Amino acid sequence: IGWAFKTTNMKRLGVDPGSGVLDPKTGGTDTNNDRVTIEWTNTPDGAAKQFRREWFQGDGMVRRKNLPIEY
Repeated sequence: IGWAFKTTNMKRLGVDPGSGVLDPKTGGTDTNNDRVTIEWTNTPDGAAKQFRREWFQGDGMVRRKNLPIEY
């Protein structure tokens, strides 16, 4: 299976690697629960434009969207 992530704004939304190939039988037999999850949260006031994992671990609201993968 060849796969690729696409976005309408590569400067703002990106994935690394953005594409790839799965070898036969490497995905396992149960693919019913395969998904991609996107999380987002508001950054603290005055935060630098550098990602911080702590933003997602505090008391702030973290929003989440699960995208099921269909092969």
